[in-house]
Amino acid sequence: MSADTSDASADDAPSRAELAARVDELEDALAEATDDDGKKMSIIATKGTLDMAYPPLILASTAAAFGYEVTVFHTFWGLEILHEERSKELKLSSVGNPNMPVPNAVAALPGMDRVTTKMMEKKIADNDTATIEELLETSLDMGVEFQACQMTIDLMDYDEDDFYDGVTTGVGAATALEDMADADIQLLV
Repeated sequence: MSADTSDASADDAPSRAELAARVDELEDALAEATDDDGKKMSIIATKGTLDMAYPPLILASTAAAFGYEVTVFHTFWGLEILHEERSKELKLSSVGNPNMPVPNAVAALPGMDRVTTKMMEKKIADNDTATIEELLETSLDMGVEFQACQMTIDLMDYDEDDFYDGVTTGVGAATALEDMADADIQLLV
C-alpha cells in the first residue's frame, strides 16, 4: 500500500462529531422502530351477574392506571354490565356458588337470589366499594374502551342507546379477535 492511499482514507474518514451525530441518528431510528407504544390488555366479559361484573371492571381500571391500553369486549350476558338500566339491577346467583354461605338446597328456595343479592349489595356499600357505574365511569375516563358485541345486541333486541355513553357499539367478533391478537395480555372473564 502506498502512503497516498492511507492519507486519502484519513481525509475521507468522518470526524468524531460526525460519528457521534450518526450514532445518535441510528439510536433514534432504532427507538422509533422498536417503540411499542406501551402494553395492551384485552378482556372478554361474558357474564352479567353482580359478582362477575366486578372482575373485568377492576382489572380494566387497574391496568389503565398502570398505563395499559385496555379494551373490554362484552358479549352475551356480559353485555348487561354496559346496559345503563340493567347494570343497576344485576343479581347474584346463590345456586352453585361454592362461596355462598348457604347450602345449595337452601339457595334453590324461591327468593334466595334476592336475599344473597341484597347481602352482597350491603357488603359493597358497607366497605365503600365502588359501584359498577362508578367503575365504568372511572374506566372510561381513564381511556378504557368498552365494546358491545353487535350480534348480542341484535340477539337480545337491545337498542344502541341503552348503553352507557362512551361504550362502543357495533363491534363484531372479528374486531375482538384482532384486538386480542395484538394485546400483550388476553383475559376471558
